[in-house]
Amino acid sequence: MGFVKEFKEFAIRGNLVDLAVAVVIGGAFGKVISAFIDGMVMPAVGMLTGGVDFNDKKLVLKAAVAELKNADGSVVPAVPEVAIQWGSFVTVSIEFLIIAFVVFLVIKAMNKMKKKEEAAPAAPSSTDALLMEIRDALKK
Repeated sequence: MGFVKEFKEFAIRGNLVDLAVAVVIGGAFGKVISAFIDGMVMPAVGMLTGGVDFNDKKLVLKAAVAELKNADGSVVPAVPEVAIQWGSFVTVSIEFLIIAFVVFLVIKAMNKMKKKEEAAPAAPSSTDALLMEIRDALKK
């Protein structure tokens, strides 16, 4: 029964909910970045490079062969193309760099906010300051 109790405490603490929210928002953010790259960045890059569409770029290692019938009636099976899709890799790499940069900025902002909270010591109110003076005077 200890395992169930431990899991219940874990779920109630909010870690599970925080993780679920992070996964959903991260997935949605990935789709937004993909749409941004595919719809805005890569067409601009393609225009700058003379109309090149990077998603179609590949290095063909072995060309595809269609199914053929020989003169004797036997069939030679089709062979699919073997290619390195380097253009798709470039597009996904750009997406990764943008996502990593945005995550870096978010974490940097969060760390800056944490430092401000730690650096700002709570100044005692006037009543607390007066009580501390009285306490110190009574100690003498």
